[in-house]
Amino acid sequence: MHERWVTAARVGFTYIGTVVGAGFASGQEIMQFFTAYGIDGIWGILAVTALFSWLGTRMMLMGARLKAHSYEEFNNYLFGERWGRWMNLFVGVVLFGVTTAMMSGTGSLFQEQLGWSFHLGVIVTSTLAFLIILRGMEGILSINSLVVPLMFLFTMMVGIQGLKTSGMAGFLSVEATAQGHWLISAVTYVAFNLAMSQAVLVPLGGEMQDEKTLRLGGLLGGVGLGVMLLSSNFALALKTPDIYGMEIPIALVIAALGEGMKYFFLAVMWGEIFTTLIGNVYGLAANLEQVFPFRINTLMGMIFVVGYICSLIGFPVLVGYIYPVFGYCGIIVLLLLVLRKYPRY
Repeated sequence: MHERWVTAARVGFTYIGTVVGAGFASGQEIMQFFTAYGIDGIWGILAVTALFSWLGTRMMLMGARLKAHSYEEFNNYLFGERWGRWMNLFVGVVLFGVTTAMMSGTGSLFQEQLGWSFHLGVIVTSTLAFLIILRGMEGILSINSLVVPLMFLFTMMVGIQGLKTSGMAGFLSVEATAQGHWLISAVTYVAFNLAMSQAVLVPLGGEMQDEKTLRLGGLLGGVGLGVMLLSSNFALALKTPDIYGMEIPIALVIAALGEGMKYFFLAVMWGEIFTTLIGNVYGLAANLEQVFPFRINTLMGMIFVVGYICSLIGFPVLVGYIYPVFGYCGIIVLLLLVLRKYPRY
C-alpha cells in the first residue's frame, strides 16, 4: 500500500508538472481565466479541479488499456484512423511550437532576470532536459517529484502572504471584470491543457499499467492543481485592479515577500518551464519514432537543435496564431474523452 501511494504521488507530481508552465508561474493564466471573474473564479477553479481529476485519469487509463507508446494511439482511438492522423500532425506542430517557446523563455529568463547570456540559458536548459529524458519516463517522473513540491510550496507561500496582508474581507470585495461566463472559461482552460498534456499522460498510462495507481495519481494531480490555482488566485485577486495589464502579475505579490523571494520565484518559473519542456520533447520524440527510422535519442537531439534555431528566428510567434485553433480541438478532445468508452483489454 505504501509503495502504491509513493508511485501515485509521482504520477500526480508529473501530471501537475506537465500542466503548469510559465503562464501559470507568472500568474498570467490564472488572472485571465479565473481572477478576472471575481468571486465566480472560485467556482471556475472548483470545476477545473473536478475536470482535471476525472478526465486526466480517464486519459491515463485509456493510455494503459491501449498500451500506448505515444499520443498517436490515443488520438487514433478517439478520432478514428483518418481524423486521428490529422490530429496527431496538429498536436506535433503545437508541441514543437510550445517547445521552441519554452526554450526561448529560458533564454529570456537568464538574460532579463540574471543578466546572463540568452544562448547560455537555452543551451544549459536543453542539455539538462536531454540528459533527463535519456532516462525515459523514469527520468520525467523523478524530476517532477523534485520540482513540483517546490512549486506547491511557492504557491502556498503566495496565498498565505495574501491572507496576512488583506484577509478574506479584501478577497470577498473583488469585482469581476471579464466578459462571458466563468464555466466556459474553466472548460476552455481544461480543454487546452489536457490536449497538450496527452504527450505525457497517455504514454505514462501505457507504461504504468496499474489502474489503481493511475486513478489515485490522477486524483492527487487534479486536486493538487486545484489547490495551487486557489492559492495563487486568492493572492492575485487581492492585488486587483493593479495586476491587469501586467505581463507577470504575480510580481506584485512577490514584491511584498522580500528580495530573497525573487530568486525563489525565478527558480520556480524555470522549473515550470523545464517540466513542460521535457514533457513536450519526450511526447513529440515518442510519436516521431513511429514515423521516422531513427532512434528516440537521435530524434530528441534533433528536436532540441531545430528548436534552438527556431527560438532565435521567432517561431514562437507562430504559436500565437495556432493556439486558438488548438483550443477548439481541445474542446473536441474533451467531449470525446467523456463520450468514448474505455478500450477493451
